Amino acid sequence: MAPVTREVMAGNLRLGGATGLFLIAGPCVIESEAHARSMAERIAAVCADLKLAYIFKTSFDKANRTSGASYRGPGVEAGLRVLRRIKDELKVAVLTDVHEPAQVGTAAGVADILQIPAFLCRQTDLLVAAGKSGRAVNIKKGQFVSPWEMKHAIEKVAGTGNSNILVTERGSSFGYNNLVVDMRSFPILRGLGYPVVFDVTHSLQLPGGEGNQSGGQRQFAEPLARAAVAAGVDGIFMEVHDNPEKALSDPATQWPLAQLKPLLQTLLKLNLSIQ
Repeated sequence: MAPVTREVMAGNLRLGGATGLFLIAGPCVIESEAHARSMAERIAAVCADLKLAYIFKTSFDKANRTSGASYRGPGVEAGLRVLRRIKDELKVAVLTDVHEPAQVGTAAGVADILQIPAFLCRQTDLLVAAGKSGRAVNIKKGQFVSPWEMKHAIEKVAGTGNSNILVTERGSSFGYNNLVVDMRSFPILRGLGYPVVFDVTHSLQLPGGEGNQSGGQRQFAEPLARAAVAAGVDGIFMEVHDNPEKALSDPATQWPLAQLKPLLQTLLKLNLSIQ
């Protein structure tokens, strides 16, 4: 196992280092303000009960949907207004994706963590703009990128003087319409020195597997999450929904809210047993 990763700041939260496991969770996309707020409030309550550091995640725009007819979200302005109210009123840290440099300044005015989507992890201008924003940056490892290549993405952000960086594993392409998680990735990514997150639910996608949308294998979420925690990840990323089958994005992989607390209890016990 690689040495303990550095501690980074995301808003008022300290993540990585010896701070313990943390959770990034929320619905894939903003479906409505009421739904996003309800999810943030209910997940935050679970994490407060478990004394688990929590960052609410959701997207104002899903720019990489399989079909052009798929729901993308409310857009930048409306979406960030929702995130601002959730952040201010519920006192939770928030994370959202940015897809192009022009979105970074506006999103950084609200989000505590800017997330670089996996497909964009080599986009230099986007990484540099996110780094210059001063916000923490979560870089998702592309499905087409080896873990050791992520040092280049990290260096692009760190070169701006911003060392508040997270790196997220979300599976690697395996033939067509399939992803696999190589557990060797975790110690390799930890060796780069920054906190490592495992995106459980996106790793279970079957990209484009249902023709006009992605499929998924939610039933494998717990064993993969347990394996990642045992391998020493700093944080867990999960898309969580109160009614996954009715979700407007990624219905096959979002984790049911009703099953979140038991899963987190299992992961926390495992995390404590290996420390």
